[in-house]
Amino acid sequence: MAGTSSNIDLRLNISYQQILKISLPISASLLVPQINFITNNIFLSGLGERELGAAGITGVFYLIFACIGMGLNNGLQSLISRRAGENRIEEIGKIFSQGVIISIAVAALGIVLTYLLAPVVFRYTIHSQETYDMCVHFLKVRIWGLPFLYLYQMRNALLVGTNQSKYLVVGTVAEAVTNVFFDYSLIYGHFGLPALGFNGAAYASIIAEFTGMFVVFAIIHFKKFHQSFSLYKHFRFNKSMSKLVLGYSSPLIMQYAISIISWEFFYILIEHKGERDLAISNTMRNIFGFFGVFTWAFAATSNTMVSNIIGQGQKENVIPLIHKIVRISAGTAIGICIILNFFPHFFLSVYGRGEDFIEAAIPILRVVSTALVLMSFSTVWLNAVTGTGNTKINLGIEAVAIVLYCVYAYIVLEKLNLPTAWGWAAEWLYWSTLFIFSYLYIKSGRWKKKVI
Repeated sequence: MAGTSSNIDLRLNISYQQILKISLPISASLLVPQINFITNNIFLSGLGERELGAAGITGVFYLIFACIGMGLNNGLQSLISRRAGENRIEEIGKIFSQGVIISIAVAALGIVLTYLLAPVVFRYTIHSQETYDMCVHFLKVRIWGLPFLYLYQMRNALLVGTNQSKYLVVGTVAEAVTNVFFDYSLIYGHFGLPALGFNGAAYASIIAEFTGMFVVFAIIHFKKFHQSFSLYKHFRFNKSMSKLVLGYSSPLIMQYAISIISWEFFYILIEHKGERDLAISNTMRNIFGFFGVFTWAFAATSNTMVSNIIGQGQKENVIPLIHKIVRISAGTAIGICIILNFFPHFFLSVYGRGEDFIEAAIPILRVVSTALVLMSFSTVWLNAVTGTGNTKINLGIEAVAIVLYCVYAYIVLEKLNLPTAWGWAAEWLYWSTLFIFSYLYIKSGRWKKKVI
């Protein structure tokens, strides 16, 4: 990769080997942060159920901004993959540079909005004053990790879009090890560091995100990717290129933002049912996130490979490619679903909350495990839509699914006051809706006229 751009060929084929070559490193890079996140919650669970529940609310709030970065990342990834498929290597550095500039600006906006809006939103939605104070103080610290996270996410777009996903793992491991060490040290006060309790997790996450960002950009320099793709040659604001990146990524940013906002809405409804239900739902998010990384990896693979194949002019191979990715993704999810349902006590016991907690959580775990199966094929089809280039369709599909999700959750949890497990069944409705509309759009062939 250190040679000139004229010697680089980044075009892909649609074999199972190619799919796994891209997706497996992505899975590993996504799996490590989830282990990191679960470890974080295990540490916090030692402080009490209130802290564990508050971690769910603050985690989803931060995830709103993190997923805005993911939307920008996915847009960049698809654009870079399209240029790779077209073998227009010189354009990759231009796209990446504008993505970095935009991400820094968005991070600054996110920090300001958190300080202004989080206290107001939580004041009117969280019933417990202690939980409110805990969440607001935590987020005023945690949000300062956003610039590091966004720059870290931009490396995903570059490395996946240029078929270098194997390098994702190094930075992710560095981030995870750092976070676990400082979680343990700062939450409880070990190795001569202060015991900061709940806020210790916020400081640990910021240090970890900086570490991950630093390591990844060190890899980019060590492997001379910055020379191969002229990453810093075009590091200045380019109006036309920024317009392309924002025009393509904005629907994805909005898609991810409204998706996670709806999840925050869901957690607020759960908070109304009490600390136990909120704590259980937070563990479900951990489990959903941990086992969902495999599906998300295949979804990212669908995005980049579909875009690359279209860039090569092989539009007739798009649907066969999607079918191949779905087979692997769904097969993996079905296996995970079976394991979770056969050994629920094992996976829930790691939080150390007692047998009554586990028994209350098992019905919800069964709902979540089947939702993972639905997600395994629906998100692959949805990311294939991203790869075709019409991201406005993504936003439209997401908007319909979110409306149905929120209406269902509100009626079931707030109006009918049904058990929390029925509230989590909103995931079934959400993923089914995404699949139906994504499938119909791809099958219609209307995406074949789209040019990016």
